[in-house]
Amino acid sequence: MAMSHSFIPLVFFILLLIQAIAGIDLNWYDAHATFYGGPSGAGTMQGACGYGDLYKQGYGLANTALSTALFNNGATCGACFQLFCVNDPQWCIKGAKPVTVTATNFCPPNSAQPGACNPPLKHFDLRYKMFTSIAYEKGGIIPVKYRRVSCVKQGGVRFEINGNPNFLFVLVFNVANAGDVSRVSVKGSKTGWIPMKRNFGQKWNTGVNLVGQALSFQVTTSDGKTLEFYSVSPYNWQFGQTYQSQGNF
Repeated sequence: MAMSHSFIPLVFFILLLIQAIAGIDLNWYDAHATFYGGPSGAGTMQGACGYGDLYKQGYGLANTALSTALFNNGATCGACFQLFCVNDPQWCIKGAKPVTVTATNFCPPNSAQPGACNPPLKHFDLRYKMFTSIAYEKGGIIPVKYRRVSCVKQGGVRFEINGNPNFLFVLVFNVANAGDVSRVSVKGSKTGWIPMKRNFGQKWNTGVNLVGQALSFQVTTSDGKTLEFYSVSPYNWQFGQTYQSQGNF
């Protein structure tokens, strides 16, 4: 059966509508990109967003460090970007598809070396694999176009609990759609909602002792959407463990 000529434009419109509802800016912007690490990603697993082992947490090699102008003091951690190499025929790989990466690290400014990650420049310091998917390694620093896109994740939002009885330290990760978390509250089975403070990146803390209580979390992403995840962890949760919610954004 022949496909309706109106079907493809309709699908495209629906995709655009989903992006708009998610609060994602569909416009392309100018920036530059470099790379760090090698093909295996060894030695680049930690980062200023607090995710730790990116393989273990599900981020793999499809991620990037952001310059000060994009990092927003860690608030952009978890956001997803699409980018491709432009205006550099010597180093851009012809016909290369855009890469999609998650913000997992900070690229600090270097006053001794103007350019790259120094303010107010918008810059992506990509993993080697991501960089060499759009440009040749010898390109060093390349011009790119970038935009925010919705994050696609498998399973529910995850909460890694660390700290001690008087300092609950929670990493919030595997967040779909907007990806970056702007507010977190926690609720014990015997308490109301307790606002948590951003410690750094996507690690949040509170000084309230909630040991022995089942924990629920209220999470707000940068697009203003708030979800409540009830009884994510049982009453006998343990420090150093990760618990997954039943839903996601």
